[in-house]
Amino acid sequence: MTNKINDNSVGIVKSKTVEIKQNLKLDCGKDLKNFSLVYETYGELNSEKNNAILICHALSGDHHAAGYYNIDDRKPGWWDSCIGPGKPFDTNKFFIVSLNNLGGCMGSTGPNTINSETGLEYGPDFPIVTVNDWVNSQKLLADYLNINKWACVIGGSLGGMQALQWTISYPDKIKNAIVIASAAKLSAQNIAFNEVARQAIITDPEFHDGRYNNYNVVPKRGLSIARMLGHITYLSDDSMRQKFGRDLREGKLHFGYDVDFQVESYLRYQAQAFVERFDANTYLLMTKALDYFDPAKEYDDDLSKAFQNTKSRYLVVSFTSDWRFSSSKSHEIVKSLVKARKNVSYSEIEANHGHDAFLMPIPQYLEVLRNFMENV
Repeated sequence: MTNKINDNSVGIVKSKTVEIKQNLKLDCGKDLKNFSLVYETYGELNSEKNNAILICHALSGDHHAAGYYNIDDRKPGWWDSCIGPGKPFDTNKFFIVSLNNLGGCMGSTGPNTINSETGLEYGPDFPIVTVNDWVNSQKLLADYLNINKWACVIGGSLGGMQALQWTISYPDKIKNAIVIASAAKLSAQNIAFNEVARQAIITDPEFHDGRYNNYNVVPKRGLSIARMLGHITYLSDDSMRQKFGRDLREGKLHFGYDVDFQVESYLRYQAQAFVERFDANTYLLMTKALDYFDPAKEYDDDLSKAFQNTKSRYLVVSFTSDWRFSSSKSHEIVKSLVKARKNVSYSEIEANHGHDAFLMPIPQYLEVLRNFMENV
């Protein structure tokens, strides 16, 4: 092993696949008959089976949250700073499950997988799924793993929405929830950002009504623009200024429309890397799940009523520079939990990383997570 795989890493990991052989009723009114979920596990499930933690991923995340697939991997899983021996989500204590959500493009049943009923790729025919649908599918995964109750469900951004939904949908199946850089519903501005991203993809000439794989093409241009737009909103002005300023890529202006500034080069690089790993139909699907999330809607638009029957202990975390999911959105969650007389802790972390701060190894942030998990 190389030095990067050290004592506080979960080391080499492998993904697993479960075939759920039952019907899943979706919020859109359709049924999904038989589906697969890809997941990874870290640590060991104890004999009482009461030390299981579920990690829920954000929009462009997946099941690979920690460790490496081989010693030549350049990067570990997306939340490796938090998962492992001695880390906030300590694999010496907890059995950690991380999955690729239904509709994802990293192995779970979704737009880029085969519909067993037709023998053809789902493509745009894959049904719209919601956060509630994801939680219902995750419950089936828990049943398969023989986990009756989660010690904690954890997620940032869209993952935080799933943690909230777990406490509402299955109050007897979850003891603790950690909701990071999230919201109880999207603002109009956030929905607008998502719509611009979708339009960039849908209007790409290579999109072909979502059947681009039939033409052996990818809507690269639209997916690239969607990713660049999203990436800008995940960063703060301060972090972009510190990282790039107005630095020129080659030390001079070219007086044309190609790359002049370092930030332009960075965005294009991020877009290209994203196009190579992510599916356009899945991106559309995930943004819709974000837009639709609004648990208070079924409770007379009163979020405190949505939490009335929950039994979890909560930790809500926000970041000062996150303008995509601002601290005010976390305040709304906390106030509603307090009104519902629930056990909730809140921490606002000073950080200049923007929305992406929830992925960063910020010392104060890691300490807050560690302190909460010591009482789980």
